[in-house]
Amino acid sequence: MLPATFKLCAGISYRHMRNMTGLRKNAMVAIHHELNMLAGPNPSSWISHVRRRSSLLSSRIEEEQGYNEAEVSYVKQGEEALQKSISILGDQDGWTTEIIAANGDKVLSKVLPDVGKVFKLEVLLDQRSDNLYGELVGNMEQMGDWNPNVKEVKILQKIGQETMVTHEVSGPTPGNVVGPRDFVSVRCAKRRGSTCFLAGMSTQHPTMPEQRGVVRAENGPTCIVMRPSADDPNKTKFTWLLSIDLKGWIPKTIINKVLSQTQVDFANHLRQRMADNSVSKEMAPAC
Repeated sequence: MLPATFKLCAGISYRHMRNMTGLRKNAMVAIHHELNMLAGPNPSSWISHVRRRSSLLSSRIEEEQGYNEAEVSYVKQGEEALQKSISILGDQDGWTTEIIAANGDKVLSKVLPDVGKVFKLEVLLDQRSDNLYGELVGNMEQMGDWNPNVKEVKILQKIGQETMVTHEVSGPTPGNVVGPRDFVSVRCAKRRGSTCFLAGMSTQHPTMPEQRGVVRAENGPTCIVMRPSADDPNKTKFTWLLSIDLKGWIPKTIINKVLSQTQVDFANHLRQRMADNSVSKEMAPAC
């Protein structure tokens, strides 16, 4: 599924700007306006804007949101996961095909020096981006109800409207090739124009230490990007970047096969979930 990891990354903070209150606030207003205008199909246009916004993130959080030090750290991690993911997705070179399903769903992969092997799912879904965002973010804790690869998702802490810390437990793999894994992740959920993002990376949380009998795995940077199809706004171009370290003594050939197939399965389970939701709405009695 989608958790996320990398090492704890501190957001960029320019100390000399903390005394320039008027300039900083004007810059933040301008950057916020630019982000809201970005609804184009090219993810590379996000890279420079996300980086610029992150450079002023720390002081904005501390002064305007009133978050404590731990909360600021989680927000920084989520922003860093988004920035790193968009940078990876913006580079179109070097991807190798892992799977092409009969319906056109595709999984690609590449090896990055500072990350390792990453996987990218590309599918077209017959759903609006808003509906998918509502399911994956608004109903996140229900994912275990419809995705067999996920046993449980629990939100441990929310920080504002865009950041949360979650605990996820994976479901069994066929033949129990990969045993139980759990993840503690920080997630950054954003909507900018018609494009929706859900990024994340592994973290630590005081309420969820490592569990006995379960391997604590790590993912990240991870990001789902949902944007309307250029041909039909009622369809969504859905991209899922996945980077994961399952830990344990598992051959890489098996890990690669399991992860790429998991992404294809996820797309199919999500399609079925959205179809079931549509049927439920149609059958609901009118008020």
